[in-house]
Amino acid sequence: MKTSEFHTLGDERLVQLAQAGDTRAFDELVDRYRDRVYRLSFKILRHEEDAAESLQDAFLSAYRGLKNFKAESTFSTWLYRIATNAALMKYRRRRAGHVSLEQSQSADEAEPMQIPDWSALPADELLNDELRETMQRGVDLLPEDLRVVFLLRDIEQQSNAEVAETLELTVPAVKSRLHRARLFLRGHLNRYFAGKQRPGAGAPS
Repeated sequence: MKTSEFHTLGDERLVQLAQAGDTRAFDELVDRYRDRVYRLSFKILRHEEDAAESLQDAFLSAYRGLKNFKAESTFSTWLYRIATNAALMKYRRRRAGHVSLEQSQSADEAEPMQIPDWSALPADELLNDELRETMQRGVDLLPEDLRVVFLLRDIEQQSNAEVAETLELTVPAVKSRLHRARLFLRGHLNRYFAGKQRPGAGAPS
């Protein structure tokens, strides 16, 4: 098979070829999921170099473990689980070393957070850089178990079932953690808007 033909194959067939030793098939899977895995890693780590290292760790682990992969779940879900674990391991090591959460992305480059149930907010407020930074601080303050569920469900827009499979949780557990995360972030943003509405108040600290 010509290398140019691999991009026409589905994930399942590519996995089968890669398991049989065809490295071109795995290269195609890397090309197909590199950007999504990096994006997830960055949203967990908020640091470009750490996200790039986590990306490499995830695909190396996937390559090593591919022979044991069984089609009981989709390749993408399996890879997301590996990527999430790789990013969390790096995050925990960094936190243990008391390294600050550097946000190397500028305000202009950052993507707006998409939070359900706040559709009534004016569009200019949702796209406001200050609000976006406030929102990111709230996400960073979430406990790890809530933050990862929130990122996968509301930012990466996985279904509850997909998040449950990725994190090896039950769907009710995902819903519970997501609800707690949303409540926390809603309170965080409510405090932001309350501060903005006070006469003479500046941006909240």
